[in-house]
Amino acid sequence: MFRILLAFTSLLFLIELAHADPSRLARVQSSKILRVCIWPDYYGITYRNPRTQQLSGIDIDLAQALASDLGVSPVFVDSNFARLIDDIEQDRCDIAMFAVGVLPQRAEKLSFSHPYLQSDIYAITTQTNRRIKNWDDIDKPGVAVAVAKGTLHETVMREKLKHASLEILDSPHAREQEVESGRADVFMTDYPYSRRMLETTDWARLVAPSGVYQLTSYAYAMQKGDLVWLARIEQFVSDIKRDGRLLAAAKRQKLDAIVVNH
Repeated sequence: MFRILLAFTSLLFLIELAHADPSRLARVQSSKILRVCIWPDYYGITYRNPRTQQLSGIDIDLAQALASDLGVSPVFVDSNFARLIDDIEQDRCDIAMFAVGVLPQRAEKLSFSHPYLQSDIYAITTQTNRRIKNWDDIDKPGVAVAVAKGTLHETVMREKLKHASLEILDSPHAREQEVESGRADVFMTDYPYSRRMLETTDWARLVAPSGVYQLTSYAYAMQKGDLVWLARIEQFVSDIKRDGRLLAAAKRQKLDAIVVNH
């Protein structure tokens, strides 16, 4: 009787497995398309040149490498941090590859690969701002700190700031405009984006923390529940660390200082 029950249970499991949704890996390979969510304003990561409309950055290179490994073609889908979770949960892309910070509130909704980059937080002020001379000048009464809505900087600065006021703006461009105009004293960003400000503007000045302030690991994000797809992405991350593709892509974008290569 026990053998019959065990056989029946096994048969039910196989029937359920046959009718279950196939892994995203199978769907990607069947369609020959890998849909990759990117944030096209992320300098050095996934950046669309406003003049040429060409995409560049470490995760553009690595998305193309992943697609090549899978034998498919990449299709880039514009996203941003504010709508990242919705874009993945609503199946607008198969994977988010734009240096997504691994935060607890995101990890509740998304699956993450092992990290491949890690950055601290940096501040950008103007060359002419006399109030902010170093990092210790930021969290003081009367100082206005701008962050972009939906970014890890919003979460971190809500917790960290005790005296300065926090301005949460709808876009990175809005936070930059607030600082350039003098309506805010600094905006918070990370290592890659700070490079953009220093290399593409004549008004920005970097304010770095005196020590480690808030290190954040960056990884690739996917829908929860698909262990086959997650395992394949983990294999890819392991492969690019081992064979040198990660470090080579990082060096092309001058990001090798923040690579997690273990």
